[in-house]
Parts: sequence; structure tokens; C-alpha cells
Amino acid sequence: MPFVLLYLVVEIVALVALGSTIGLAWTLLVLLAGSVVGLWLARREGVRAAQALAEAVSNRRVPTSELTDGMLVAGAGVLLFVPGIVTDIAGLLLLVPPVRAVVRRRLVRAAEERSPDLRTARIREGSTIVDGDVVVERQTTPSRGAHPVIEGSVVER
Repeated sequence: MPFVLLYLVVEIVALVALGSTIGLAWTLLVLLAGSVVGLWLARREGVRAAQALAEAVSNRRVPTSELTDGMLVAGAGVLLFVPGIVTDIAGLLLLVPPVRAVVRRRLVRAAEERSPDLRTARIREGSTIVDGDVVVERQTTPSRGAHPVIEGSVVER
């Protein structure tokens, strides 16, 4: 509840400040233009995010950044749908790819701090994972100078 009240106060202050600076008609025009341009950009960036996701899946790559971009574009669309100057500006900023990349990095860093397994998964994203069993035989009486022998072959990629 306090967050909703804070949002309302910030939006009202921003609307009154803009209205007193440029007038009521121009303020309404700015709100309308911001929503129209923002929704057009959201649609365009949403299509790009969906194409990037499909490309990542077809290349058998884990689409972490593509999914995050898609979620951020969807969030921008919601912000543009909610009436207000501050939410329109935040939504429009999320539709700019460099700004979205900065937000994505911060979101990923925050998620990795909460769950360290996510960082491990991201690091191993491009690696080949071999599933198998390792069998180790231990000598009952260690001999001096004996080193374990590992048999196998090297496979070039």
C-alpha cells in the first residue's frame, strides 16, 4: 500500500510540474504521444526479442539474455500501459537496447547473488558437459614413487 501511494504522489507531482511548465493541452499531447510511440517501440522490440529467442533455440544455445530481454520488454509495455509521465519515461528507457543491457546485467547479478547456482550455470553455458562415472581404485599398500595411471584419449573439438 505505501508503494502505491508513493507512486500516485510522484505521478501527480510530475503531471502538475509538466502541466504548469508547458500547459494542459501539451501535457495531454505528451502523454498520448508517449503512449503511442512507446507501444509501437514495445511491439517492435518484442518481435526482435522473440526472433533472438528463436535463433538461440535453433542454435542450441541457452537463451538467458534473450529471455531476460523479452521480460524487460514486456515490463516496459506494462509501464507504458499504466498512465503517467514517470512510468512512460521508465517504459521508454527500458525499450532502448543499451539501457536494457545495463538493467539486464544488474538483474542477472542480483539473481546470482541470491542463488550462486545460477552463476555456475551461466559460466558453464558454452561448455560441453560429459555425464559419466568415475571409478577410482585405491591401493591397499602404497608403493614408493607410484603414481596413478589414467587411461583415455584426447578428443579434439
